[in-house]
Amino acid sequence: MPLVRMSATSPQTTKSVEQLRPDSPYAIRRLFVALALMTIGNGGMYAVVTVLPTVQAEFGTSRADASLPYTLLMIGFGLGGILMGRLADRFGVTVPLLVGAASLGAGYVTASWAGSVWTFALAHGLFVGMLGSSATFAPLIADTSLWFVRRRGIAVGVCASGNYLAGAVWPPVVQQLVATHGWRPTYFGIGLFCAASVAALALLMRPRPPLAAPAVLASSSGAAPDVLRPFGLSPTAATALLCVAGLACCVAMSMPQVHIVALCTDLGFGTARGAQMLSLMLAFGIASRLLSGYICDHIGGLRTLLLGSLLQGIALLMYLPADGLWSLYVVSAMFGLFQGGIVPAYAIIIREHFAPGEAGARVGTVLMFTLLGMALGGWMSGKAYDLTGSYTAAFVNGIAWNLVNLAVAAWLLFRVRGLAGRSPASAAR
Repeated sequence: MPLVRMSATSPQTTKSVEQLRPDSPYAIRRLFVALALMTIGNGGMYAVVTVLPTVQAEFGTSRADASLPYTLLMIGFGLGGILMGRLADRFGVTVPLLVGAASLGAGYVTASWAGSVWTFALAHGLFVGMLGSSATFAPLIADTSLWFVRRRGIAVGVCASGNYLAGAVWPPVVQQLVATHGWRPTYFGIGLFCAASVAALALLMRPRPPLAAPAVLASSSGAAPDVLRPFGLSPTAATALLCVAGLACCVAMSMPQVHIVALCTDLGFGTARGAQMLSLMLAFGIASRLLSGYICDHIGGLRTLLLGSLLQGIALLMYLPADGLWSLYVVSAMFGLFQGGIVPAYAIIIREHFAPGEAGARVGTVLMFTLLGMALGGWMSGKAYDLTGSYTAAFVNGIAWNLVNLAVAAWLLFRVRGLAGRSPASAAR
């Protein structure tokens, strides 16, 4: 109400309110700032993988110990999403972004001074992951969902594509800098760059999101959802189901993403071909997030999740007979195109069916489980390979977990359609 009162008395305020409305030119400019922030802030998970062989050689550790920084970073990334989401809900997205800027700087600089792999790993887990990169993922996706109504799906897709864009930009840059200057000066420079750039861009995100009603268009029933009882369930129960779905879908998703290089090596195609397939997969993943966002604006988050999960399952099935070089290229491209829109769909679902003021915390919680799913799925696929000597069992395991995600999405859609035909009083019961 204060905005309405101020606009009635001040032409300048009226102009300001108009500029800060959902789907406004300002919202579009803000979206591209968010894309830049995610591309910069999410570089840690790709930088640490790029320097892994060099760090392993310097510290003289095993491959398992050398992988610990990445593992702790991803765990911290997931856990930090909840904390940063709550900060964003309470204070706006600028506050967690400034915390993230300082933490990214501290994390990379501390890692550059590390005297052991354990110090290097803790710097990644605590500063780069939990307090740094997490501020540039879930809070930005939640914030973007609040600034758009008519084009919410495509906007969230553009924002979320920053994670994949980081995967395309950071590895070659880091590799070149390490080859030229060494990994320690490279990490020190990355720390200064991330701290300065994220802080500067964060100041452009100071306006709070406008108060927006849930989008009727995106609702699967065509009626405004009950944000107090999403899907006819308590908010806690509904969030828990989405967490299960997010965990399951990403256990399935992790098999090709984590093990495609190893699979190509086993088939005799070499690591270079595997790396090319991974890059191809991520490139099509960017396209997928944009296309899925467009689809989401027309059919809603739940149906988009259901479609993406079904197509991901088909792509996983196609991997089973694929053992030729070009067939793997084709299937990897299709997998990237099919699965890229699944994770952003969860943010859309939360925005459609939950209270807007809880978006940051709930998106952060669900996305934490997607990250845990990636970590768990990568380990399970490796374990399946160790036990069987091939990746066939790993793909079958991924397909099984994908069916869990598919079942949850289908059940929630069934409930939404069922509630649409009931009276408000009966639906509340």
